[in-house]
Amino acid sequence: MNKSRLLKFFIGILSILILNSCSLPSRPPIETTSWMVAPERTGRPLSPRTEIWLKMGSVTTTPPFDGKSLVYRLGDQRYEKDFYNIYSSLPNEMVGNATRQWMNNAHIFAMTVGQGNSFFPYYTLQATVEDFYGDYRVRPEAVVTIEFFLTVTNGAKTNPVIGTNRYSKRVALKDNTPAALVLGQQEALADILSQYEVQLYKYAGNLPTPLGR
Repeated sequence: MNKSRLLKFFIGILSILILNSCSLPSRPPIETTSWMVAPERTGRPLSPRTEIWLKMGSVTTTPPFDGKSLVYRLGDQRYEKDFYNIYSSLPNEMVGNATRQWMNNAHIFAMTVGQGNSFFPYYTLQATVEDFYGDYRVRPEAVVTIEFFLTVTNGAKTNPVIGTNRYSKRVALKDNTPAALVLGQQEALADILSQYEVQLYKYAGNLPTPLGR
């Protein structure tokens, strides 16, 4: 095959490929809806318990609830992720931000600062989100379970853990929609933070001496 015929052959193949690509049906992009769980504390603040600051430390989330997708429990061992309905940020970030703002509004410590702050943490609050899903096995419910860890920086001379507290809350949903699930999770998280606020206030009244104080 000479160069002229070879060139015509490749041009023909290219034309067929272009025509085929143009004839393929176009697929619309996947549209997602974003949701935010961000309960806010209402009511009067408590009487300040200490002049020391509290630092909001790391918040971890156990799988399969550690992604942005809403998670539905459809059976005892069956969980399904909704890739069309996602959280605006990861669950651990939402819980960490909500907890910090909640405790700031409670005024238990002089201030509750974020993890990215350069403030030296005398006392640190960490958390693990164990459950963060919608349970649809019997009736639709939002399920949120969190364990909090309050520690003191003391140079490892004594046990740094002041207290660990675990809370689990279920909220019945009005329907099976993603909007109802997010509202239920927000209500559940608000209830958990309300309970932990009472416990944190007790801890703050009898804090161990931190390092350098």
